Amino acid sequence: MKKIRIGIVGCGAIGKSLAKFIDRELNSKAEISAICDLDLSKTVSFKKILKKSKPVVTNLDKLIKNSDLIIESSSAKVSYEVAKKSVSNGKSILIMSIGGIILKAEELFALARKNRSFIYLPSGAICGIDGMKALSLAGIEKVTLTTRKPPKALSGVAYLMQKGIDVNKIKKETVIFEGTALSAIKYFPQNINVAALLSISGIGAKKTKVKIITSPEYKYNYHEIEIVSKAGVLKTISQNVAFKENPKTSYLAALSAMAVLKGIFDSAKIGN
Repeated sequence: MKKIRIGIVGCGAIGKSLAKFIDRELNSKAEISAICDLDLSKTVSFKKILKKSKPVVTNLDKLIKNSDLIIESSSAKVSYEVAKKSVSNGKSILIMSIGGIILKAEELFALARKNRSFIYLPSGAICGIDGMKALSLAGIEKVTLTTRKPPKALSGVAYLMQKGIDVNKIKKETVIFEGTALSAIKYFPQNINVAALLSISGIGAKKTKVKIITSPEYKYNYHEIEIVSKAGVLKTISQNVAFKENPKTSYLAALSAMAVLKGIFDSAKIGN
């Protein structure tokens, strides 16, 4: 059987972890055909971790042309462009930087349907998306996300620096943001993909409420979600270990993407 060709856009920590998984666990069904990154030094180290696949280093257009499935693991700044080009060419895509497509998600979905391609959005650092999808059929009234992160996971965020907030000087539990998911995605693009996914699968970014809290006492990333619908109330709490290679994301985020990839090649589909 012909292997599925996978192209990876973005050779950072997440891209590498997914590449390792494909190379070791899915090599009988898939191969990494191409990679691209603005930082060429990353592509060199990227290729060294692979044993089965021998990807070519190329640009985005050629990567899409020579792939059946694209993995976007770059940044919210380019994820929409990567996704649109992929589905416009009839190629399926797994998107990690979900915050980058939030304003044009429905447009992308319609384009994918037109070109018979698929868009995969991993559940990331949270649980309960299957329940939300089911509850949405009955009508969702309210979605609230409370995120708690250690200061190091929020260091370097431009929004906080503009506000004069030095997270490394915070001594106690402090609310650093409270507002809509749309604003949270804008100000914390590398930290709040959770809000983007909740918005897309629920009642939208303007209606979803987000609160971000930090404290030097926090050792993990926490995401607490409350969904109120006509069919009942769903509450979930996720306590996540930070991803070793990139503390601004959760280990579970990488694992959820691996689970999606595994599901693509599996005949049994569990959950909605």
